Amino acid sequence: MRNIVILISGGGSNMEAIVRASRAQNWVARHGARVASVISNRAGAGGLELARRLGVQADVVEHRDYSDREAFEARLLERIVPYEEPGAPVLLVLAGFMRVLTHGFVQQFDGRLVNIHPSLLPAFAGLHTHRRALQAGCKFAGATVHMVTPELDSGPILAQAVVPVLHGDTEATLAARVLTQEHLIYPQAIAALLGREGAWDNRADASQGPA
Repeated sequence: MRNIVILISGGGSNMEAIVRASRAQNWVARHGARVASVISNRAGAGGLELARRLGVQADVVEHRDYSDREAFEARLLERIVPYEEPGAPVLLVLAGFMRVLTHGFVQQFDGRLVNIHPSLLPAFAGLHTHRRALQAGCKFAGATVHMVTPELDSGPILAQAVVPVLHGDTEATLAARVLTQEHLIYPQAIAALLGREGAWDNRADASQGPA
């Protein structure tokens, strides 16, 4: 079985969309994969209770408890390793995970670490994407699912969705419109990745520790 571990920091709406899609589409039978765990870097993240209600193991690695990113990531890795199975490394999914990961950690999960970003990359990488799109006078905005590489928001694109920017839009209204599309394309992109024969089965085992 290929296990999927989802990292969150907040309410977990993308996580919920992935879990529900995985069950509706029977990823276990179709792809030999399941969402095995949800981990948050914030104990108060609403997505933790949501994951538990969905019947998914939920865990916390509070980043504020560690002196630096390396110590935090070492503990995070300890929580991920148990979901590794022989010949089937974990697929790590970032779903509103608001921590920048070190190059060593990202490289450890090379080819099996995905993220969703609320813009049409390469436009508006980083934070405040909707504000910047509105300030730039964009006619369209959207979301991008991409592989994670050491350079922020710059990995290969797996899927994108486009939404119009409407007259009178605010950051909140644009964000809500984009989010509805995130909930559609993120599960679709993960399912497509799972469908690639040997997509990440031959990658390095995470139990070796960060590079």
